[in-house]
Amino acid sequence: MKIIKYLMAAMLPLCAATAGARGDSLTYKIELSGKASTGEYAPLWFTANRYGLSSERPNSGYLRAGVKYDTDLGKGWSVEAGLDLAGTIDQTAPFVVQQAYADISWKVINLSIGSKERGAFPLEKDMRLSSGMMVEGPNARPIPQVRLEVKKYWDVPFTKGWLGIKGHIGYGVMTDGGWREDFVAAGQKFSKNNIYHTKSLMFRVGNVEKFPLTMEIGMLETAQFGGSLWQKNADGSITCVANMPNGIKDFFKALIPKQESTLENIDGNHTGSWNFALNYEAKTWKARLYYEHFFDDHSQLTWQYGRWKDGHIGVEITVPKNPFVTKVLWEGLNTTDQTGPILYDGVGGSFGDLQMSGRDNYYNHMTYPWTHWGQNIGNPFVVGPSYNSDGRLYFRSNRVKAHHIGLSGDPSDEWTYRMLLSFARHWGTYDEPLDEKRHQNSMLFEVSYSPKSLKGWQFTASCGVDDGNYLGNSTGGMLTIRKTGLLWAK
Repeated sequence: MKIIKYLMAAMLPLCAATAGARGDSLTYKIELSGKASTGEYAPLWFTANRYGLSSERPNSGYLRAGVKYDTDLGKGWSVEAGLDLAGTIDQTAPFVVQQAYADISWKVINLSIGSKERGAFPLEKDMRLSSGMMVEGPNARPIPQVRLEVKKYWDVPFTKGWLGIKGHIGYGVMTDGGWREDFVAAGQKFSKNNIYHTKSLMFRVGNVEKFPLTMEIGMLETAQFGGSLWQKNADGSITCVANMPNGIKDFFKALIPKQESTLENIDGNHTGSWNFALNYEAKTWKARLYYEHFFDDHSQLTWQYGRWKDGHIGVEITVPKNPFVTKVLWEGLNTTDQTGPILYDGVGGSFGDLQMSGRDNYYNHMTYPWTHWGQNIGNPFVVGPSYNSDGRLYFRSNRVKAHHIGLSGDPSDEWTYRMLLSFARHWGTYDEPLDEKRHQNSMLFEVSYSPKSLKGWQFTASCGVDDGNYLGNSTGGMLTIRKTGLLWAK
């Protein structure tokens, strides 16, 4: 929590120093949300992709309030700062600093400091309809970080708009050490104060003003390292097992990971994705095909075995304007291969120059599981450890195949809706397979009403249904009331 206090203290003088600049505005948001459902867990889409401000528990809620300050300083400079707090019922913490950040921008370059809901960067999926990101996205609570980024494609000089580039680099600290300490069972190990590293580089080829087809290609790579490793004792006390390396050299190792030999692991937990997209923009409709290839070790990063069986593929179509359907999306997910159950490279069957591969065990790591506050930082179909009843920080099933459909519409200026329909099959992990193949169906139907007579008000009613033998059966409803407005502007 110290890092949050430092960030908030740094933001206040920044806002004061820029107050009075041209283009000043201060907006607010107040939101009240509650859900009630049957079953052991809430329906999946009541929990997933809500930036961790949600709970897998059947009944929960929150009251949220935030402010955002924007100012244009001129000559390409601008500042944005936000503070977003929530009080919760039956969630991971009774009080949540959801966002506390300051962004300083010059033209296309942005320096972002703090905890912020950052969307589906860099592949930019539609997160109202998408099932999620493979590596990092809106499924878990934001991780406070210092982040330098180019958020939108910047046209490379002398290419006449036919080549664009965007990306980011950031370092942060994970804030869920206290939750892990409370969650784990006696005898289990857990880490605290993990350092988080993230970076991406994406290229866009094509000029939509000249030709309707564009292509995107690039990579996202992330890492966890540093912090300390603890063990929970039978009496509830904890013992420090080790302090993990977190010096300057370790920050550079995370930036450019090295593997000295085929038998030596790199420091920390590294994961990422290769990202691809084809975009077609006609006058009245749009189409997008994208693919996110997940990797959890060196072999899939470098395509060593040519195994591209695992990933997240999607087709998104924005239809011509009509009162019924605005956008349709289909996605398929596969994480069952993981470079196979076992794979090795040897010479004539000898073990003199041997590399063991396979069984990548996505999202699981003995020290750094890919979770923040119990939720998967990546795709919600691989549900996080908060669903476990045995107090293990372990993804019980990371071998998953899923199909997902999203549908949205705007029947009028006041009404909008979205539908999510998903079907997932689970096999467990290679090390701990489930007793049988299990399935889970998940559905969400949501309607939002923004009356013109009540400016800034929005009322959202949601119905969720889960059916299956992995998370079980659940039916529930959720109501969210939101009020936004302008406090002052210049």
